[in-house]
This record gives sequence, structure tokens and C-alpha cells, in this order.
Amino acid sequence: MPNSQNTGSPTRRGIVGTGLGLGAAGLLAQAAPPGATPAQAQAPGGARPAAPPPAADVITRRIPRSGEVLPAIGLGTFLTFDLLPGQPREHFREVMRLYWEGGARVIDTSPLYGMAEVNAGTLAAALGITDQAFMTNKLWGTGDFLADAGHAQRSLEASLARLWRERIDVMQCHNLVNIDIAVPMLQAWKREGLTRYAGISHHDYVYFPAMAEWVGRGNLDFVQVRYSILSRQAEETVLRAAADTGTAVLVNMPLEKARLHRIVEGRPLPDFAREFGATTWAQFFLKWVIAHPAVTCTLPATSNPAHAAENIAALRGPLPDAAMRARMVRHMETIPGFAELERMPWYPGKRYPGVIARAQAALRSRLA
Repeated sequence: MPNSQNTGSPTRRGIVGTGLGLGAAGLLAQAAPPGATPAQAQAPGGARPAAPPPAADVITRRIPRSGEVLPAIGLGTFLTFDLLPGQPREHFREVMRLYWEGGARVIDTSPLYGMAEVNAGTLAAALGITDQAFMTNKLWGTGDFLADAGHAQRSLEASLARLWRERIDVMQCHNLVNIDIAVPMLQAWKREGLTRYAGISHHDYVYFPAMAEWVGRGNLDFVQVRYSILSRQAEETVLRAAADTGTAVLVNMPLEKARLHRIVEGRPLPDFAREFGATTWAQFFLKWVIAHPAVTCTLPATSNPAHAAENIAALRGPLPDAAMRARMVRHMETIPGFAELERMPWYPGKRYPGVIARAQAALRSRLA
């Protein structure tokens, strides 16, 4: 599959004021790095240097609705970017730097991800890429009554503040929560210039038919779905609907939350991996995902700089064709543990001691 020509960083269409309240401004002040003030963070354009476009050899995809070009690998932040306040986070900065300098431009986060929004926003500002990053985020709001927009509006304002943004590139209805109200809300924000694209997201197979139905209506710009060499259920539902309607696809869990790496630990790559330029298992798994013609960008998450370097290396070189992808699946099916991988806990052998883990532990103690 040939690479699409890269046209550089996404174009901005102007700055739209969001009218952030005092609460959101307070969040912004908390997110600012040492020496920065909220006013400096909000200054349009500021003194941030222009980001260089990705190299011409980076694998890119076009957003069907607009033709805008995105590198095919971005940065996910679920759990991996959640950290208790005050803890060292230089490794996050290095991860983001490696992704960015390696050609990635998409950063995906969510207010549900604990401190991930704060960390992503602070570190993007520190690296001078706040305005150049293609930021995708999520909405999880219900309201106090049917069609109440209060929760959604407060969530958007808080996200804009934490990310130091005047606008979010893609806002997604997370896990289809309150979707009948949320999607019209996303469309309103898009019309008002607060977001650029509207989408939905989920990772649970049970919801794939519902996701495909929503995508099939043709009024979504993006859909984010779980898809990997193990989890291929989206092919006949969400990915097919996206291809039919010209909807961009973001992929979550392409590495199955480190479980794919666990079952191949200590195993050499098959010899045929050289045919599509894979020298690591990360390249093997990620190239399998982005080779699907409906996939726009996949979002592997990590807090480990060494793993970040492996992930971003998959953004270059040839991709496997359909026959090779089938061969890759057959090879994985010979590896012990592959068929039972779903039973393995997420991120085996890893700990992410953030606010999410703290809250989960507190709840468990109440039920003990």
C-alpha cells in the first residue's frame, strides 16, 4: 500500500473564544508549567515556534470528510499518562517528544483518563506544539435532566483549559454515553467553532453493531474503535460502515494494552516480517493495523520512552498487503496464549499509580 503524500500540520481556521469561567481558568493555572501564567498559555500564537511538518516518508492518511492529512500513528494516553500530582513526569515529556519528532501529530486523551489531560496539555505546551498537535478528546456527559447541556459544557470548558486550547480538533461521544443528546451537542460545537470534527468511541465488542449503525447515518466525521491483530471484530461492523460513509477511523488498543507483547516476549520475529520492514514486535502489530484501508490513525499508549521509539518506528517503511496480513494472523495463532489473551489483565506486570488507581483502591476498600 503506497504512502499518502504528507501535507504537514493541520491547518487552523482561526481562533474562537470559549468564554472560560473562573473554574476553568483555575484548572488552567494548575496545568501551567513553572514560570508560565494562564495569560501566557492562552496567548494566541504566542512565541511558540512553528512545528516542522512530518518527513515525506511518514505513512499518512486523509480524513475523508475534509482531505486533511494525518500521520497514521498517534499517541494514546489512557492510564499511561495518569499520575498522582507531584510525581516526576519527565518520562511523559520524552514519550511525547519522541512521538512528535518521529512524525506523529495526533494526541488522544479524555477527562476520564485521570491526570492525562493535564499532563498532555502541560507537556505539549512545554514542547511548543500546543497549536500544531491534532488533539482528539472525549465527552462523557449526561446532564441534570433530558437534553440538559450543563454537564457537557462544563466538560468542554475544563478540557480546553487543561489542554491550553481554544478548540478541540475531534470531540467524541465516549462509550456512547447519552449519545442521542451528545451527538447533536457535538454538532452544535462544531458549528460554533469549538470543535472541528464530531465522532463517537468505544472499545467493547458488544457495542460495535450500535456504533456501526450510528456511523451508517453518515453525520459523523470520526469513529474510534478497538482493533488489533487479535481483536478483528470491527472489520465487519464499524470499519465496513466507516468505509461506506467516508468516516475517519481512530483505533484504540492496537497493542491490546501490552498483552500482545507479553505473549511474544522472548520470541523472535518471523522471517517474513522483513518483507514489510518490521524489526520489532511493535512494528509487526502496528503495521498490521494501519495497513487496513479504512484505518486513519492508530493510538498506541505508553509511558516508556523506549517503547515510544519502537511504536513510532512503525510510521515508516512498507506495509503488509492483504495476503501478508492474513499470514501474520496465522502466525500469531500458532503462539501459545494468543487465543486466551482476552483473559489476561490489561498491562500485565505494569502499574500506573495515578488518580484512577487511587480511586479504584478506595472503592475496593469500602467494599472489603
